[in-house]
Amino acid sequence: MLKRDWDRHTCARRGHVTYAPDEAELRGRLHAETALGTVWRCLRCGDFALGAPHGSGPAGDAPLVPRGKALRDLFILRFLAVERLLRGLLIIVVAWGVWKFSNSQDAVRRIFDENLGVLKPVTEHFHWDLEHSPIVDTIRKTFDYKHSTLLYVAAALVVYALIEIVEAFGLWWGRRWAEYLTVVATAAFLPLEVYELTEHVSVLKICTLLLNVVAVLWILLSKRLFGLRGGLAAFEAERHSASLLEVETSAGAVPHPA
Repeated sequence: MLKRDWDRHTCARRGHVTYAPDEAELRGRLHAETALGTVWRCLRCGDFALGAPHGSGPAGDAPLVPRGKALRDLFILRFLAVERLLRGLLIIVVAWGVWKFSNSQDAVRRIFDENLGVLKPVTEHFHWDLEHSPIVDTIRKTFDYKHSTLLYVAAALVVYALIEIVEAFGLWWGRRWAEYLTVVATAAFLPLEVYELTEHVSVLKICTLLLNVVAVLWILLSKRLFGLRGGLAAFEAERHSASLLEVETSAGAVPHPA
């Protein structure tokens, strides 16, 4: 099975990133003259791209382009970002439903009881006690909640949704503060997810719990949060070694195009 080249795959979708450093020796290794014109070495995939460089200046000011492991990590972060965004939007819908329900509990109760009566002949045919089923009992308990309690629940859901959405945008852009927020917020809700499993087991709940546990552990270790594996200094050193410095040390070994 062929190993996927994330660098070239990303360049194929988004284009190359080239840079002309002021340092003469490095500049000479990163560009060449061909029959078609000047080509510059891409800072992401290492291939030569035809045309003028996208930027120029001191090598230290070159853009820090994610490549290799850093690029794969960014892809995983963006997958988590999409999952957080969808979850946040879903929670907002639930919060809206709770708010609407809080303003019309009596009407909803009457509609529920009327429709429950219609379903009784069908459930009795299958020998299912609909009146005392866990789902019906749970729904009826919500009818007894105070209006103010439901408003607090709706507000709490909105706050939770906003946290998820903020996480999503921060993770998408690879912000370190978003990684900390994701770890803290996700870990804080893990005990609640475990408690929910003790009340009722479902495949969705198990998958959600496992995804959150794996996400917390992966972000903690791969991003070296809270001082793990050398902390921020080691993380930044790893990023730089995989970007321009790697290009600088290996460019001389790459043959120039004919």
